[in-house]
Amino acid sequence: MRWGRLIVAALALAGLGSASAEAADSAPAAVVGDGWTPTADDSWLFDLRSGQYRLGGGVRGFQTPQGVCVDLGDMILALDLAVRIDRKLRRASGWVLDERRTLTIDRDAATVRAGTETHRIGPSDIRDTAAGWCVDLERLTEWLGIPVAADLPNAVLRLDTSEKLPFQLAAERRARAAGLRPAADFDLASLPQATRPYRLWATPSVDVVASAAAVDDRRGGSYVQARYEIFAAGEALKHSFDARLASDEEGVPDSLRLRLYRTDPAGQLLGALRATHYAAGDVNLLATGLVAQSVPGRGAVLTNRPVERPDAFDKTSFRGDLPAGWDAELYRNGQLLAFATPNGDGRYEFLDVPLQYGTNRFEIVLYGSQGQIRREIKQLQVGTDSIPPRETWYWAGFAQEDTDLIGFGDRPSVWRRGWRGTAGIERGLDTRTSVAGYAHSLLIENVRRSYAELALRRAIGPSLIEAAGAYADDGGRAARLSWLAAVGDTYVRADAMRGWGGFVSDRFVGGVTGLYSLSVDQSLALGRGVLPLHFDLSHTTRASGISSLTATGRASVSARAMSFTGQLDWTESHTPFGPDPPDTLTATLLANARIGRVRLRGEARFALAGESSDSRAALIAEWAGAGEAEWRAELGYDEGLARARAGVGYTRRFNRLQLSGFGEVASDGSLGASLSLAFSFGPDPRGGGWRVSSEKLGGRGQLLADVFMDDNGDGVRQAGEAPVAGVPLTAGQMALDAATDARGEAVVDGLEPWRPVLIGIDAGSLPDPYVQPALPGVVVTPRPGVATRIVLPMRAAGEIEGVVRRGGGNPVEGLSLELVDAEGRVRAATLSEFDGYFLFEKVPYGRYIVRPAKASAAALRLDPCFAVAAVPGTAAPRVRLGTLVLEPLTQSLAAMASGP
Repeated sequence: MRWGRLIVAALALAGLGSASAEAADSAPAAVVGDGWTPTADDSWLFDLRSGQYRLGGGVRGFQTPQGVCVDLGDMILALDLAVRIDRKLRRASGWVLDERRTLTIDRDAATVRAGTETHRIGPSDIRDTAAGWCVDLERLTEWLGIPVAADLPNAVLRLDTSEKLPFQLAAERRARAAGLRPAADFDLASLPQATRPYRLWATPSVDVVASAAAVDDRRGGSYVQARYEIFAAGEALKHSFDARLASDEEGVPDSLRLRLYRTDPAGQLLGALRATHYAAGDVNLLATGLVAQSVPGRGAVLTNRPVERPDAFDKTSFRGDLPAGWDAELYRNGQLLAFATPNGDGRYEFLDVPLQYGTNRFEIVLYGSQGQIRREIKQLQVGTDSIPPRETWYWAGFAQEDTDLIGFGDRPSVWRRGWRGTAGIERGLDTRTSVAGYAHSLLIENVRRSYAELALRRAIGPSLIEAAGAYADDGGRAARLSWLAAVGDTYVRADAMRGWGGFVSDRFVGGVTGLYSLSVDQSLALGRGVLPLHFDLSHTTRASGISSLTATGRASVSARAMSFTGQLDWTESHTPFGPDPPDTLTATLLANARIGRVRLRGEARFALAGESSDSRAALIAEWAGAGEAEWRAELGYDEGLARARAGVGYTRRFNRLQLSGFGEVASDGSLGASLSLAFSFGPDPRGGGWRVSSEKLGGRGQLLADVFMDDNGDGVRQAGEAPVAGVPLTAGQMALDAATDARGEAVVDGLEPWRPVLIGIDAGSLPDPYVQPALPGVVVTPRPGVATRIVLPMRAAGEIEGVVRRGGGNPVEGLSLELVDAEGRVRAATLSEFDGYFLFEKVPYGRYIVRPAKASAAALRLDPCFAVAAVPGTAAPRVRLGTLVLEPLTQSLAAMASGP
């Protein structure tokens, strides 16, 4: 029955196409004043789309000298308009969207009456083709009052309306009807997992960056610099380890950071402790609301907190390595939050970054001195997820602050760097309330102090409130109240901290007694886009009587290939003695744009008021050269040095390394030139030996995928089972550049460490529809510097078909049916058609169960427990289940009640 309908449809389409071709050849086509006639080369078949919905079955059209024309009949059908075309009378009449908005097209009178407006029909507005009237798209949009734009590269007609029109609402209703079965959660834990056992030794992957520079500075003299940074990540003693060796400006080793650790997002470390992370060496300590900030140092940490969970519910911190000459920018949800340059330890730090209620997507962009760009993306959720769901989280750690495990020489410091320790525990009382307690021992301002800290957190509607208190062994006390909320599109954050009795901590230094802040984020509609706005007001008091008030305003605008972020910072200070210092006002502007092949990045900072002369600006242009080359030009001005500068750089990426050169000249006659080399090397996961690559191997995860034809269906590659070449892979929802080679192997680099990701086969890109993946994919949790091996078997594929009918004999239309594999996973879903027919295509050989989706069966009052087995294989590639009879729900329940 199904094949008969398909054949009839195919013949109808072929007949329509041949009839159209014959008509085009035999009947004289209309020729307008420009001499254009419709030809096959000018023809288009468009998809008409409104957002995510496809309207109609396609719209025919032509490319004309004046633009694009579309078939009026196809548009009427797709938009479901009450308009009738009479080709004999050369008229079209009806109404559009509203019965009061009538539409009359009279070709003989060359007029169009649309509501109360009258339009003239130009000589090229309507063209006769074999299919019907082809109307110029711009004129049709004007007559119908419906904005339609042609996207020729994608063969799509797009509707862009601020209000949903009747046909759009109808498309949404049809989509809701087709989605009777609610979308199942994408649970990675239920999918096949691939793990890499830890080894006593796994040779690390190593990232190397080396640079040399020669400078002739009219003010600082002439000198030569040589720097290098080596980062390695591997395994030792059945643990992960990483090491970073950095030099000073003379190429002499300056610091060596080492860390031995284990991380498990599932929390299966150390037996009953169920830890998610522990480490020894160079570590970062926990931050709390009133006492401790996150600091690096040599020591050890242990916790069972979720890997991606921030320390505090309303703040987080980011810290990482940043070579000399590099800059870092921090963005949250597309807004620029902060800039950073390397500190004395070769790190960037973004401390106590405020969080919004809801989703916080952070992007850290690192810019190298020779045009290198690195991006790190982290996503944090603030809401009820910030409260342990009736679980207990603990954290403990100690470290010698700002001290590397192995140091070369002493760094000068005003205060003695000492050992500090923090231990804490947090318990979820219910789904909306948690309580936490911490104990600290800190060396602050050369004085050892001990603290106890308590915090109570509560979710109230779309907001979170935390109240906290702390007590120091010297009698100092402090309290804090914080509130995060989302009110519609407005995000509010309020924070108040107050200390008494000379309370001193990481949060209260330099005589600070009070910190109060309020910030508001609001996104305003701006045409078709949005304008994110941020306003922040903070007030600081000190025991000396000095107080300061700071206000920040920030706005970000994105339009097409351009984005701009502007920020104003104002500070007012008061002193109890003498005149108040002058107010300061600083403006910062960041711009990113793409003009043709050129990518522009501009940064400017201007001191508008106050005594500071820290004004500077830089404009950087980057564009691709031949092959894997990239050019860079830079202009800059520094008011403090009264110096303008200009530079040009060239970067060439080879398969095994990246080489960059940069030269600069300044307005005072200063000159500078540098050369940078970056490469990575490590074990080749394909089976021995070494590989050298321009991609970063040490700090990212690696994967080796083995794809083969699983002839016997056991999921294990046997001798004689052939590899499959040219198979594209996916990571999560993204397609990868990697494809299997002649041995059926593919290496994937650049995976985010410790973040589970589903690696699968891009089935939609396979050349043979009857060869399909045997698994939905394999979940991998990458570890930095080492490669995990996975197996992706493929099998021949078949089809499963049948007809669904009710107990009374009527066909069931719109029933959602699921195809369940032998492991209980839903592999596919389909809807029965008007006659009850259903079809599962591209089904890998194996054992399956066909069953109705519970929600869909309940909506149609059918037995949800019905199931039937299907086993497509070599002997029977196409399984015909015949007629499946589903009893009404009431009868099914009655039968169950009367059973034994």
